[in-house]
Amino acid sequence: MVKVAIFHEGNAKKTVDNELLKLLLKELNLDINSINFIGMGTKSNFFKIDNDNYKELAIGIKSEAIEKVLFVIDADYEKNDSKYGGFQNTKRELESIIKKLEIEENSDIFITCDPKRKDGYLESLILSSIPQNQKECIEDFLSCSNFTSKDNHKSILNQIYKTAYPQAPFDFSHQNFDILKKKLKDLFDG
Repeated sequence: MVKVAIFHEGNAKKTVDNELLKLLLKELNLDINSINFIGMGTKSNFFKIDNDNYKELAIGIKSEAIEKVLFVIDADYEKNDSKYGGFQNTKRELESIIKKLEIEENSDIFITCDPKRKDGYLESLILSSIPQNQKECIEDFLSCSNFTSKDNHKSILNQIYKTAYPQAPFDFSHQNFDILKKKLKDLFDG
């Protein structure tokens, strides 16, 4: 029986977000099969109190089919969205939703971003975990290519990374993954 739910951006099928989570869970020897991955689509859906996924979550918690919930959401950029963009805004607004849903004791949040700048998205976290010279190479390419769309930037960044590092796409030993690893382990602690 599923006891853990992870809400993430994208869909419940294979996406960059849940792919990374599944690889990290495997790395930590945690039971992927006991997790219900719930794709919320776009970030804005996290802030809709009447979202159908939240209705199902309430039923799951009430019936004790779900005991713990982790929300994994991009920080994005405050300059692009003054209400939901950036680490602090995302955290504040998601905490407000969790409070309205009355699931504070069951829930935790991980905001994907560059840990130093506190903005960006999953790809920013990944980029922050690679050696500086490789990071500069990727950033130089993105800069000279003049990609302006967020979705293109994320997609291209992900493709560059996977192409450049096909054997070891994520350095989970890097300290920038430590908080996420702890939050995932906490899902399985009594």
